[in-house]
Amino acid sequence: MFSKVLIANRGEIALRILRACKELGIQTVAVHSVADADAMHVRLADESVCIGPNPAAQSYLNIPAILAACEITGADAVHPGYGFLSENARFARILEEHNITFIGPSSRHIEIMGDKIAAKTTAMELGIPCVPGSDGDVSTAEEALAIGKKIGYPVLVKAASGGGGRGMKLAMSADEMVNAWQTARSEAKAAFGDDTVYIEKYLARPRHIEIQVIGDGKGHAVHLGDRDCSLQRRNQKIWEEATAPSLSDKRRAKIGMIVANAMKKLKYSGAGTVEFLYEDNEFYFIEMNTRLQVEHPVTERITNVDIVYEQIRVAAGEPLRLKQEEIKFWGHAIEIRINAEDGRTFVPSPGKITYYHPAGGVGVRVDSAIYQGYTIPPYYDSLIGKLIAHGKDRAECLQRLRRAVDEFIIDGVNTTLPLFQDLLDEPDIRSGDYDIHWLEKYLERTS
Repeated sequence: MFSKVLIANRGEIALRILRACKELGIQTVAVHSVADADAMHVRLADESVCIGPNPAAQSYLNIPAILAACEITGADAVHPGYGFLSENARFARILEEHNITFIGPSSRHIEIMGDKIAAKTTAMELGIPCVPGSDGDVSTAEEALAIGKKIGYPVLVKAASGGGGRGMKLAMSADEMVNAWQTARSEAKAAFGDDTVYIEKYLARPRHIEIQVIGDGKGHAVHLGDRDCSLQRRNQKIWEEATAPSLSDKRRAKIGMIVANAMKKLKYSGAGTVEFLYEDNEFYFIEMNTRLQVEHPVTERITNVDIVYEQIRVAAGEPLRLKQEEIKFWGHAIEIRINAEDGRTFVPSPGKITYYHPAGGVGVRVDSAIYQGYTIPPYYDSLIGKLIAHGKDRAECLQRLRRAVDEFIIDGVNTTLPLFQDLLDEPDIRSGDYDIHWLEKYLERTS
């Protein structure tokens, strides 16, 4: 096992990792920007190192500074959390070259799955069902038109690198294809420095369903069930639940084993998530995230598996202890993302928290690193906490979530909590009948 882990992240995920390390008896190193000097994970870590000014590019994305922090403190492993450098193959490779363990998959697997075209090709080779579309880069407008004609409109033109909805354009017909192709390439070049795009069939009312996996790199891998992450705005998730309301146990088991077997063939190491669009009882692979997900707590609640704990063990070279037949799913869990932003316009709302009273009680978990008197800086993602409710079934889970949302108080900044109060009154949400377009239509209808 590691003697000291450097946590290359901030906020609630840094605190989540720190807690797992402490329970494993591992010393921790917090790195931080100037703005995060008073952050909770910095206060609780055994050691802390300031790695740069406030902008993420000069601190949390500063590979030389993080490497120097490892050398100064003697950290023998780095946990990247999610975001920032968590899916940066170069970072993982540099750590490998310096004999520092990257708590995650190999740099090769990060590289493969970070390129959406390579990821789709790999998924098909592993037997994972994929969305109909181009075989690779679509480099000319003529090729784009030919593919659109072959698979039928509407289609999505998507950047091979990056994510978050950037470099993604919808073409409803051949008349819109050339402009969509050109715009997607331009956005991809500006956002990611790579104008490679590919084309996929656009699904009208799909759900976003993902499968949580963990492997040990030695050919042993399991799945930890599914999550439904269909409530999104601008391709960003705000509500996640496990298990997916739309799946039968039979279909859940089938897609889970397809993914687990694929990870065994790949000899994947660490935690990862294979994401699908799901429509008309069919799954279509869209991407794989080679890291810990924001929404991992809902899976932990229904499986009683500590995913971060297992990540660390596997990275330390220990065999995966989990056996597929021993993994049981109990009850239902829902996570909502509490952001410091206006719940309707989503304009960020940094500032000082003047009063803080998190929800509690049976079946409620709060993952957050904020506290009363803490000042939320304007430089980073607006996520300040996650509220997770668990119950014996979805109905009980929703009731607990409603109760928890109503008693959660954060004063001094705007948050998305009022939005969730409204959503919990919606019949479609109560019944689980929603898709990836539902939230944006709801916001248009109620604005």
